[in-house]
Amino acid sequence: MTGAGRGNIIMRKVTAGLFHSVDGVVEAPDQWQFDAFDQELGALLGDVMGKVDTVLLGRVGYQEWAGYWPNATADGDFADFINGVPKHVASRTLKGKLDWQNASLVEGDFFDFVRALKAQEGGEIAAMAGITLVRELLFAGLLDELTLITHPVVAGAGRRHLFQPGDATTRLTLVNSTTTSKGNVVQTYSLAK
Repeated sequence: MTGAGRGNIIMRKVTAGLFHSVDGVVEAPDQWQFDAFDQELGALLGDVMGKVDTVLLGRVGYQEWAGYWPNATADGDFADFINGVPKHVASRTLKGKLDWQNASLVEGDFFDFVRALKAQEGGEIAAMAGITLVRELLFAGLLDELTLITHPVVAGAGRRHLFQPGDATTRLTLVNSTTTSKGNVVQTYSLAK
């Protein structure tokens, strides 16, 4: 795909969004979101689902979601989306054909695979259900936008921090920031150029 008259290749965007608590917990938001999930967040997720046509998952996220979403009775819109979209799974331990519909293991180097996906025509590519995956894509320079959704809650338990001690100092640019009616702060960042 090329830009109008410019001959520039337009790369697909890789995005990620993570719910997190004020105390930095980034896993199992279903355990602490509760009534903070509001209509604005629902609209945001609907917007994401409308743009994304490819999903990247890590092994842990794949195993958790493959055990829930194929038979989910709640959150029908997201269930329809995630079950129907092509899902590419990064794993060093999973082997063979995956059971979840439209899911496949990435063969070879994961970053090369993502670079090739970005060069193909299509919608946005979303990294989902994978804290480590999101972190690795960011530091590899392959994550175009990272959205952090801070809920007004102290979770108290769970994996904290997307980033780890010793990570390289990495400058980001704030692309967008908004606060929803129930006090969720939604901030979208890109790598600083």
